Amino acid sequence: MSLFQPPPPTAYDLVFNIFGIEVRVHPFFWLIAILFGASAGSPAAIAAWVVAMFVSILVHELGHSMAMRYFGQDSRIVLHSFGGLAIPIDSVGYGNGPRTPWHYIVISIAGPFAGLLLASIIAVGVEQAGGFIVYRKLLNFFPYPIAHLPFEYTNGNIIVNYFLFINIFWGLINMMPVFPLDGGQMTRELFILFGRRNQIVNSLWLSVITGGIIAILAVIFLQSFYMGFLFGYLAYQSYQAIQFV
Repeated sequence: MSLFQPPPPTAYDLVFNIFGIEVRVHPFFWLIAILFGASAGSPAAIAAWVVAMFVSILVHELGHSMAMRYFGQDSRIVLHSFGGLAIPIDSVGYGNGPRTPWHYIVISIAGPFAGLLLASIIAVGVEQAGGFIVYRKLLNFFPYPIAHLPFEYTNGNIIVNYFLFINIFWGLINMMPVFPLDGGQMTRELFILFGRRNQIVNSLWLSVITGGIIAILAVIFLQSFYMGFLFGYLAYQSYQAIQFV
């Protein structure tokens, strides 16, 4: 079973609607968010992380859902232990529905784009308020912005930087060509468009190799065993999928 399958509903789910889209938040989403933020130390910092994670992942999934709606596909959103899903449910008459690889590419990229747009709005807001952003590179590659508000407000700086980190760093990680991440789904559609043969198999092999490399780098350079486990599992899952293509 995939880690990214939506969990069954529970009596403790938070359910609400936004822009006519049903959103269901599984209780394990909050648990994992708290565990991720536990290293922040203070209860206020942990709460700031949970808020930033909830809003950022919701915005990401809304990007997917809005793109689906544009192409004539309704959807619902589920936030769960390993992130979120925008799940298509039926046609709503906004168009003919996704039918070509380009449609699916646009839908896949809409989530990360929504997150980067949110991060850009926050960065501009910080600078307009008189603060500034320092841009560094993680592993000499990934942009890592650090915001400084123009006044002494520690919790404000913390939550702003959480938003920037999640929407930029996680957004870029999500664009890696590893299935079923957005980058993996985009890569599959690009193989379908431009590949000559064995397009799906080749996209899965790329997922296996990339996932394995990221898993190793995450453990060695980031000391992140969670990230290493996640990408290692995704690489293994892609390898398993090859056997059934």
